Amino acid sequence: MNTMRKVMTGAALAGSMLTGGVIGGALVANAITAGAATTTTAASPGTTTPANQSPGTVRSNEDATHEATESPAREAQENARQRPTVP
Repeated sequence: MNTMRKVMTGAALAGSMLTGGVIGGALVANAITAGAATTTTAASPGTTTPANQSPGTVRSNEDATHEATESPAREAQENARQRPTVP
């Protein structure tokens, strides 16, 4: 291989590596800023909270099928608006 061909091949490789690095960096930076910008999410229909209840409080599940499998200790914790620790 002659000298000019080696130089041209090296320049093409260096240029393509530089271009790939720039494109990759732009994509990563875009992904990071897009992730930081989209911190708010829409609530799904089943996760709305009543107006008189703050989002951090525990709600009791009063469904009949759930209540049938629940221990009295867990039901007491739910009624006291505590996070259930008993199975």
